Amino acid sequence: MKRYIIIILDIIIAGYIVFAVTSFNNPKRLVTKCTKVEIDIADETTYGFLDAKEIKAILERKGIYPMGRRLDDISPRNIESILNHSPFVSTAQCHKTIDGHVVITVTQRSPLVRIKSERGDDYYLDENGGIMPNSKYVSDLIIVTGEVSRTFARRYISILARVIMADDFWRNNIVQINVQHDLGIEIVPRVGDHIVFLGYLPLSAKQSERDEEVTAFVREKLKRLRNFYRYGLSVAGWNKYQRIDIQYDNQIICKKHPELMRIQKSAVVVPEVHEADHPAVEAAAPPENSELRKAQEASGDKNRNAVKTSATAASHEQKNKPSNDRKASSSSASKQPAQSKGSSSSSTNKSNKSKGRTS
Repeated sequence: MKRYIIIILDIIIAGYIVFAVTSFNNPKRLVTKCTKVEIDIADETTYGFLDAKEIKAILERKGIYPMGRRLDDISPRNIESILNHSPFVSTAQCHKTIDGHVVITVTQRSPLVRIKSERGDDYYLDENGGIMPNSKYVSDLIIVTGEVSRTFARRYISILARVIMADDFWRNNIVQINVQHDLGIEIVPRVGDHIVFLGYLPLSAKQSERDEEVTAFVREKLKRLRNFYRYGLSVAGWNKYQRIDIQYDNQIICKKHPELMRIQKSAVVVPEVHEADHPAVEAAAPPENSELRKAQEASGDKNRNAVKTSATAASHEQKNKPSNDRKASSSSASKQPAQSKGSSSSSTNKSNKSKGRTS
């Protein structure tokens, strides 16, 4: 008897389990329509390309927005496919719950740079080299200008941008990349009034080789530039040079600003002269000044005014004499210090005069 009771209980329990599992996996028995749509966008505040309203608008344009629809008519795979075709969506996932909710989770594509070429193109470039159309998105992205085609941007600028964005220093210090007509790469830093010429990116037809070679090239150039910033411009000045060329190995070519060169050429530097450091300055002074200085030093502070007065009177007296007397007085003044030899010199002059008369 107990055996029959146990068998009956087992059958009842098994039937209850089957009924519970079937009811749980069959949402139509609980809720038949979508009562709520939950849209979760990753990095919504960081990138800002998409929001819940934009996702809703995309699904409404396609006629598959799930709100109020029968759960049996809602296809999560169809919703994911539509959202993945959006240029701003990286991944999209959708599923239904037993309480009638449709949950949509979206991750955005992350832009690296903004392309504004001379050809009139204006778009964003993501980390995978994908093109994203211009939108309301506003952020402090690096601007790429110049002669840049979409092919060159996808194959080469995307690699260059990834290397820059991977380094905190360069991500915050570079504001513009310019592509010249011959595909030379220039970068404009945030600090300093100069342009840096990196050179020419290595070209390759294979994607694996291109990624490796361009990455190594850009890293080596930026490493040299950082060392020059640290040991060169930090001493010489950030605004001294107009152009810095690092395309060649083992050398950096710098061009000064034309305005700075003009100012340096027009400036006249006059060195400060000190008599204590240059004794020869006194020998170059006029004789009367040197004699006056010697007289002042000999007489001291008490007789300094008297010496100045006598020197002034003597100079006025010389100015009032005729030119011949002035020459004679100057010659006698120049011979005055050697008075001990005056007799010999006078006798010599007399003998010379007598010889002249005899001849």
